[in-house]
Amino acid sequence: MTDLKHRLGDALAAAFVALDLPPELGRVTPSDRPDLADFQCNGALPAAKKAGRNPRDIATQIAEGLAGNPDLASVEIAGPGFINLRISDARLAQRANEIATDPRVGADQVEAPRRVLIDYGGPNVAKPMHVGHLRSSILGESLKRIFRFRGDEVVGDAHFGDWGYQMGLLIGAVLDENPGLSGLVERLNSPETETVTEGEAFKAQADTITLADLDRLYPAAAARGKEDADYRDRARRLTVELQAKRPGYYRLWQHFARVTQVALARDFHALGVDFDLWRGESDVDGLIPDMVHDLDQRALLMDDQGARIIRVARQGDKRELPPLLVVSSAGSAMYGTTDLATVLDRKQTFGPDLVLYAVDQRQADHFEVVFRAAVLAGYAVEGSLEHIGFGTMNGTDGKPFKTREGGVLKLNDLIEMTRTKARERLTEAGLGSELAPEAFEQTASQVAVAALKFADLSNYRGTSYVFDLDRFSSFEGKTGPYLLYQAVRVKSVLRRATDQGLQAGPIQLTDPAERELILLLDAFDSALSEAYDKRAPNLLAEHAYKLAQTFSRFYAACPILPAEGAVRASRLTLAQTTLKQLELALDLLGMHAPDRM
Repeated sequence: MTDLKHRLGDALAAAFVALDLPPELGRVTPSDRPDLADFQCNGALPAAKKAGRNPRDIATQIAEGLAGNPDLASVEIAGPGFINLRISDARLAQRANEIATDPRVGADQVEAPRRVLIDYGGPNVAKPMHVGHLRSSILGESLKRIFRFRGDEVVGDAHFGDWGYQMGLLIGAVLDENPGLSGLVERLNSPETETVTEGEAFKAQADTITLADLDRLYPAAAARGKEDADYRDRARRLTVELQAKRPGYYRLWQHFARVTQVALARDFHALGVDFDLWRGESDVDGLIPDMVHDLDQRALLMDDQGARIIRVARQGDKRELPPLLVVSSAGSAMYGTTDLATVLDRKQTFGPDLVLYAVDQRQADHFEVVFRAAVLAGYAVEGSLEHIGFGTMNGTDGKPFKTREGGVLKLNDLIEMTRTKARERLTEAGLGSELAPEAFEQTASQVAVAALKFADLSNYRGTSYVFDLDRFSSFEGKTGPYLLYQAVRVKSVLRRATDQGLQAGPIQLTDPAERELILLLDAFDSALSEAYDKRAPNLLAEHAYKLAQTFSRFYAACPILPAEGAVRASRLTLAQTTLKQLELALDLLGMHAPDRM
């Protein structure tokens, strides 16, 4: 199905072509003055400049070319040559009924589906998530859902940070605190001497180490590594042993990864974020030696003060980009090397047409360097790797969100803090009082997730924003809880209609508020496709908010249940269609509305 904007655009394009003018001048947009028109076309102005003619004369000819179009009730010329278009009631009702019976509620799919991988979340072994992971998780999850709904084959990868020097630090810290475990690990390092009893004893002791233990030990170990050269050198030796898969260290590391993933998956799921893959840096470690050899054989590696680099600068660059450091002067693979190997691994295992990296905007230069190196190496084609950068979530002081003590706030604590606020808001508003305790808790969780997600996704990803929990958890204004409340309100109306045995029927227009609602329902595909093309869920969030607002005005102006006959049946269908589209938009943003509040 084609929405009204594109349908009119095709008609306007044909009218401009009939005057020997470019078809792109027929671009149609929603009217700046909805009281005067539904849509407008400003193409007569650039056409006049191109043809050396009066824009009103061109606009008049275009209007004449549209005469008799059954989609239009009127075509009027305003100002210097703006073309104002008003849809006929018959066409608008027809379009409304198309949307009402469409399982996708008016949304099209892409014509050429792609294989897409989205890298988001970015959790690390031994570290609970903090607020810095919030935007990546929320943005990546929404993009995954939007791309999948548009028809692409999509895989979401958490890209686990699980390899490198920090693991050596952690192994050392755990062994220092557990002498018995340390002895078992040393014996397991020589597998030929391992006994069944020792293996069971190792597992029993390792299983006592929780993510909280790792989170407690790591900061102290990292701080000591900066001050104590011997401690730092030992951590590096342990890292080398781990990466060589020395059995005792490797099995201990496997326990670290396992307990971390279980805890992180729980926290992510509470946020409505789920991954298809939990691939980590360790998964590509085995590719690096052959990759480095291949790069060297193809003369892509250059020597630079004992290190090996790939130069990625291009003629005409507006800023200076450093080379990709592939092998350090000490002979070790670097952070960028792992990212390059990950591009290669994904090519070999999934073969994506497009990879999106939902990572902090401050990493833009790093990704530009890696992407250019990947193209030079033939691991990706130009434009198939995209960094979807985002700004920071700040506190009300305008600085990156912190705890009252100035530390980094753990994501689980933020979720619980928001859930507590949601309980308060529900109670203050007199909502949920009739729910059973378990249902109330579930509703509070849904409200909390909506508050967090909409606060983030209602802003363009490239900007930073201030997180104000009081404002974002309100059931009034431009918030996630407001959207949930409006969805629940529609559900309540439809439940009462069912209880009264009332039936929905074909949509007809009897009031301007119905016209406004139908035009917004028709705009869903444009909002969705633009969010998809620009990798910007805020455009979909804006549509959801406008839809909720517009339904509220419709509900106030057009009584549903008190109406009679065909008018009531029509309005019930409009309510059903609004709910379907609103719930779909919420789902694509990663939110879910309860049935009752």
